[in-house]
Amino acid sequence: MRADPAARAQATARPPLGHVLVTADDLGASTEVNAAVARAHRDGVLTGASLLVAGDALDEAVALARATPGLAVGLHLALADARPVLPSREVPHLVGADGRLLQDPARVFLRLASSAAARREAAREIAAQVDRFVATGLPLSHVDGHHHLHLHPAVFPVVAERAARAGARGIRLPWEGLAALPEARPRRAAIDAAVLGALARGWRGAARRLGLRFADRVHGIVRSGAMDAAYLLALVPRLGGGATELFLHPSTAPGDARGPNPRDLAALLDPAVRAALEARGLALATYAALERP
Repeated sequence: MRADPAARAQATARPPLGHVLVTADDLGASTEVNAAVARAHRDGVLTGASLLVAGDALDEAVALARATPGLAVGLHLALADARPVLPSREVPHLVGADGRLLQDPARVFLRLASSAAARREAAREIAAQVDRFVATGLPLSHVDGHHHLHLHPAVFPVVAERAARAGARGIRLPWEGLAALPEARPRRAAIDAAVLGALARGWRGAARRLGLRFADRVHGIVRSGAMDAAYLLALVPRLGGGATELFLHPSTAPGDARGPNPRDLAALLDPAVRAALEARGLALATYAALERP
């Protein structure tokens, strides 16, 4: 009796070389970012997005996520360059005169290192942001950080514990590898990637103990705001086994130099990028698909 063609194809199919998580940061920041996320997931290779819960377009983003159950949505924790969830009077060491969180992440990093009051306020703001995400009713795919401040030594233990208690599947630990550093644009981004990579590797044990999944490699720091199709097509042949996360900043309108932009959106929509991933044997995935630590 001749075997069913579908069964024969399934039996001979090779397992993927590795998994690739493709994430958009700043969901909820604006209607332009929201529109880009929706399109990149519908027509491109985007598998997940990270929600800015104090963003100007939060309600629209939540409605989008509810209508798009295939999109894995996580929390984009913000301790700089955004509005706080708590009233500004409750986090005076984290905000400026305008009531917003301090814009410069390096300044916030140093303040958290030097001020016990700032650390206490940060812990309360983290709890408030996690609670606001939970209140949306969306499943929490993962947690990462705006400007990667979730990796700060005073912040990560709080974030990771709160994330695990809220049911998060994973957490972003951005290690790009030494080979990526010469590709940094601007050049100072190589310093950011090296410092953040060292912190990220140091937190892997803590993430494992809490049952939080993480990708082996994470690409997006050295070319933040410039993850165009040409860069992705050059990067894909270097991706190997295990899990890799690519995070981008898609938008339908230009933004800051290293923030949301239409080029990242175009890369996510480029059929050549999808074809390159498939030719390499890499399967699109989310944190839920990764093995538990």
